[in-house]
Amino acid sequence: MRKQLLAAILVLATCGTGLDLGRARAQDAAAPFDGDLQRLAEILGTLHYLRGICGANEGAKWRNEMQALINAETPSGERRTRLIASFNRGYNGFQQTYRSCTPAANVAIKRAIEEGAKISRDLTARYAN
Repeated sequence: MRKQLLAAILVLATCGTGLDLGRARAQDAAAPFDGDLQRLAEILGTLHYLRGICGANEGAKWRNEMQALINAETPSGERRTRLIASFNRGYNGFQQTYRSCTPAANVAIKRAIEEGAKISRDLTARYAN
């Protein structure tokens, strides 16, 4: 499942999907998929924190995935701010809850990966060229 999430995120970041639609609009105008992107950013922040405390030895993998998402979407202004705030909300929310890896943290990781994969698949299916 983790490989599916990574693959879906990479598809979003590298394949020039329909997520580039935001460029055709005014830079700060909300895109119809912004809520999904914000949730995906929050999940990436969650994974960046939780996978770190659970000894995944992935370094900045999830932060890099977030950067790839921003690079693919190229939001500016308020849209960019909202995406970054979502990532930070995911990170900080779990940082306040978990200080060490627990069985509950592992469940949260599994759920985040599953939800992220679903969002990525749905976005790709809905907005890909």
